[in-house]
Amino acid sequence: MAGPDMSADLGNLGGNQPDDDLFADDDAAWDILEGRGTARDADDDNAADRTDALTGRASQSSHSSHQGVIARVFDAGFAEFGDILRDAPDAPLPLIVALDQVQDPGNVGTLARTLYALGAAGLVVVRHGGAAPGGAAARAAAGALEKLPVAKVTNLARTLDEADEAGYTIYAAGGAAPDMDGKPGSGPRNPFTEPLRTPAVLVLGNEDTGIRPNVAKRCHFTLSIPMARDFDSLNVAQAGAILVGCFAARRQKG
Repeated sequence: MAGPDMSADLGNLGGNQPDDDLFADDDAAWDILEGRGTARDADDDNAADRTDALTGRASQSSHSSHQGVIARVFDAGFAEFGDILRDAPDAPLPLIVALDQVQDPGNVGTLARTLYALGAAGLVVVRHGGAAPGGAAARAAAGALEKLPVAKVTNLARTLDEADEAGYTIYAAGGAAPDMDGKPGSGPRNPFTEPLRTPAVLVLGNEDTGIRPNVAKRCHFTLSIPMARDFDSLNVAQAGAILVGCFAARRQKG
């Protein structure tokens, strides 16, 4: 997903976020996910539990509601990326998917569901600019976020450097090749015919802007989904599922 001009366009999401969707730029949501912000002062607790004298209904702040949603759906907490790297070769599918500022939590949850079902090793999300794995992500994941290792990183480029040093092949999902200074595989590859290598990291980019240049240049190969018809409305979760399926198929073939 180096840009919105890729063969399978990952920019068309179709639909708005529900009111309780939580984004990484929502610091309160991330504080709860990271183990902070769970303690409320007495005034806030009283306000959250207060019963309106006229309506008889308990009032609750949106922050408190978000807090409860996250606490219920992400009890597993975050994994260390180094641990995922260490354990990935033993996974049924030695593939890690890294999300470069994917902003729709539904996409995050759907991808987590696909990854867990196909045996992938884990998911990487960024702390700033991407969706927090809160309520909407958990609903789309259907329980997968509670089982799949998820790492949170602040600098995805450095994270990919770490994967590269560990011997992982890094793939960028997209149509335009990143500037890799003449490295092998700088042109887009067909994931249906490419002899995909594992252990690997697959990078999926932002729904509108794709993979950031500083992240893209860390990738060894670019994968572009060939479209059989004049149709370019695959979103990031759909395209990601196709690519993960290609890795799984290659793995099954040995």
